[in-house]
Parts: sequence; structure tokens; C-alpha cells
Amino acid sequence: MKRLKTLIVDDEPLALKLLRAKLAKVDMIDIVGECKNGREAIASTLELAPDIIFLDIQMPGLTGFDVVKGLQSDILPLIVFTTAYEQYALDAFDVHAVDYILKPIDDERICRAVQRAQKRLNAVDGQDNKPRILGAIDSMSQRNHPQQLENKRLPGSLSTDTFVDKKVVIKDRDEITILKQSEIEWVDAAGDYVCLHADGQTHIKRSTLKELLSELDENIFKRVHRSTIVNLNFIDKVIPHTKGEFFLLLGEFEKIKVSRNYKDAIKDFLLSE
Repeated sequence: MKRLKTLIVDDEPLALKLLRAKLAKVDMIDIVGECKNGREAIASTLELAPDIIFLDIQMPGLTGFDVVKGLQSDILPLIVFTTAYEQYALDAFDVHAVDYILKPIDDERICRAVQRAQKRLNAVDGQDNKPRILGAIDSMSQRNHPQQLENKRLPGSLSTDTFVDKKVVIKDRDEITILKQSEIEWVDAAGDYVCLHADGQTHIKRSTLKELLSELDENIFKRVHRSTIVNLNFIDKVIPHTKGEFFLLLGEFEKIKVSRNYKDAIKDFLLSE
């Protein structure tokens, strides 16, 4: 079987050391990198293209969930969360087929997670990874905040179906967030969800990419990958990659992959070859 290029992420040095030692015993695992925070995890994923990430959830700054939301669906590896979460969160993981290892970590759980990852890779199931995780996050969010807005309207608030003055409306638990389109840097689609990245935050909205595209200004928002669109106004640099692909740099931390099938969408930003 193929050896899995593996990235491990944990903010606790002892936990990272333990995970490394246990994974080193597994024949199918090839550890290609270690990270101690979410920023490093995103950067290393883009650089190393691992097959699988063992990812701690509860980290300062960017959490494990933030790492998943911050990566394009098309290039997101298989994720195995390492977690000490309470049972209701684990129930949500189980319902949405999200892989996890409950801390304290033991060898049996490691082997089970690796075997499941191998099967999913062989079944070419990795593309469904992000929708599953976003579904679990959504379920946990509703469990934490059972009071929903389905039958409630805040005084003076907009309906979630309303589109006014180039804005996108997002319902999140018991809050409504209204984003100006000019503030949205890029959008990543995952099944029935989209992740809207704006001002260092990621907002999850229940919507298909097609539905969202009908709202966005087509003059500034362009699709650059199968499930990714960018706001052209936020592109700082274009970096050539392999096989006719490119990376877009958006600010200090955002790095978006452009597939060769969509590079014409940003042709005005590309250097002549």
C-alpha cells in the first residue's frame, strides 16, 4: 500500500512528541512535517501537500476547525482530529463520518484511523472531507446554541434571503452577519456550505457556490478553481506553480491555488510567459 505523507499538528510539545512516536511505529505513515499552531499547519499543507493531517482542535489562535476552513476544498488532505472534546461533539463527528482520535491517544486508535484513511484514499473519497467536517461543526454550533432564528426575526434585521446593496447575509446561530462584498477576499465551497473569508475571519454559510455566485459581482469575483472564487481586488502577487497552475497571494497569510483550467479568469494578473 501507498505510504501516507503525514503532517502532525499540536500546540503542546509533549502531545506532539507522543503522536510522532506512535505514528512512527505505523508502516504506512511517512511523517513529512510537524506544526505547533494553525498558521504553520496551513502553510505546511500548501508547501508539503500531505495525504493526511493529524490535527489538534483546541489550539490558541487558529483552532483545528479554523485550519480546515482556511484551506481550499480541492487541496484539503484527509483530516484526523486529535481531541479531548466532550461526547456531544464526538456524536456529531460520528454522524458526519469525521475521523478523530480521542485523547489520551493509544496505538489501537492510531492504527484504526490510518486504516480508515487508507480506505478513503483508495476510494477517492477525499474530496468529500470538508463538507463532512463543516456539517459536524454546524451540528455542534446548533447544539451549543439551541435557540435558532428559523422562526424569529430580530427588529430591523434583514431576512436571510434578502440581497441589498451588494451585501451577503449570513445566519450563524443566534446572530446575523452582513458582509459587504467589497470585504470578502475569497470564497471556498464545500457541498452545501461556503466559507467566506473576510478581514482575517471565516464565515460559514449554508449555500451552494452556484447560489452564492448569483449574488456576487461578476466583475470582481472570479472562479479560480473548481470550488474557489477570489475577489480580484485582494490579489497582491501571482506565483507560477507546476503544470500551468498558479498561486495567488492575498495579504500576508492567504495563498490560493489556481488550476490551469481557470487561469484565464485572472489573465490580467499573470505575467507573460
